[in-house]
Amino acid sequence: MFALTHQFLPQLIEGDELYTRVHKNVAPDESQGWPIVLMDRATRFLWEMHCGRKERKLFQHAMALLGKVIQHTSDLTLLTDGERRYGSLLFEICSDVLRTGQRGRPKKTLRKGVKVRLKNKGAQRHKRGRKRPKYHAPYPEHPDTAQPIATTDIQANHLEAFNTSLRRRCAAYRRRTNTSAKNQARLQERLDVYWIVHNFVRVHFTTRQVPAVALGVLESGFSLKEVFFLQKIA
Repeated sequence: MFALTHQFLPQLIEGDELYTRVHKNVAPDESQGWPIVLMDRATRFLWEMHCGRKERKLFQHAMALLGKVIQHTSDLTLLTDGERRYGSLLFEICSDVLRTGQRGRPKKTLRKGVKVRLKNKGAQRHKRGRKRPKYHAPYPEHPDTAQPIATTDIQANHLEAFNTSLRRRCAAYRRRTNTSAKNQARLQERLDVYWIVHNFVRVHFTTRQVPAVALGVLESGFSLKEVFFLQKIA
């Protein structure tokens, strides 16, 4: 985040969750193995990769980080797979009061330049037969916000491909095996290592660049040896 202090970038971010069990097999709603992943589509940079139970606190943590990204962004679009908490919590964090000079209570909207698009899951028709749109904006957006998103671009396919890659590379997310994490802290450690390698070390096969380099955070990627020599700033 410090590297973006003097940069204002457009961001098209995909949001999704991935499930695995932790310690023992429990109901998905009780599992602590849900990581929320927020990925920039153009550079494949991972803004967020934090795990926990699939509840409000986990989504709130991710949206708080996205709120900080919005401070350094001229145009940000968040695309989700149907989870309404993305849009609702982002609306709580970065909503503005729209003052038009007219009488009555001013309307609240998302901040100028911020867009959220949600995929409607389940049946596409209401009980009375009216067809729902496949994608919609869950909360009001600022009237001066540009709306250049095509319907075909509203998807999280790139993040779905990343989830498939994560299942191949991280043993804790492999299906039909007993290699689950022993506790949430250990699982988060694995995700943190994967986050560092993905963002700052490995060249992505589609962009042909290290994601942090493609985003403009670094001039060149790190080697694993350089990562181990980095000092943590308190």
